[in-house]
Amino acid sequence: MMRDIEEIREFLEREIVPLYDNYDAGHGRDHVHTVMSQSLSLASHYPEVDTCLLLTAAAYHDLGLEQGRELHHIHSAAIIRNDKRLSQWFDEDEINIIAEAAEDHRASNGHEPRTIYGRIVAEADRIIDSETIVRRALQYGMSHEPGLDRESQYHRLMDHMLEKYAEGGYLKLWIPYGDNARRLQEFRQTLADEQAFRQLFDRIYRDLTN
Repeated sequence: MMRDIEEIREFLEREIVPLYDNYDAGHGRDHVHTVMSQSLSLASHYPEVDTCLLLTAAAYHDLGLEQGRELHHIHSAAIIRNDKRLSQWFDEDEINIIAEAAEDHRASNGHEPRTIYGRIVAEADRIIDSETIVRRALQYGMSHEPGLDRESQYHRLMDHMLEKYAEGGYLKLWIPYGDNARRLQEFRQTLADEQAFRQLFDRIYRDLTN
């Protein structure tokens, strides 16, 4: 099927990216733009990847957040399969690949993504940066549990950090390229240093509440 990536990119920027304005600060336009950009960068290592499919999967990957976080990856896939506008560029099998990539991107899925598209989007969604990780997690906590005081937010965030990012945590990296593996190790060192992590939390908490 003939398609123009610039036409698709224009559609995504006009119709899909603005939907992220409805989500918490950690999943806004900056986030989806980062995932789209990182996906295309990682795709440069895989010449077989269709960048039109990949960019679309990256743009749609978190739309299911409109129905809550727990099953957002499943809802994102359903949104893709039900969006008839995509049929002007993709056939049924390609739309299924895009949907599977969105469904497989979530870190807590516990299984490897089914296609290279899912592995790339999952990897691009792993923003392994200490500042970004803590800020996004704290923004989420403050948005969804606004009644928690400072200490309760700290303990909620720390529990989540250990469950996801510590050695043996559920976060898995699927692509050998890029800096995520090194950055994850650096973040684990910060997480293991209680004083350093507390200082990072306190600084970001002040930024978000002042």
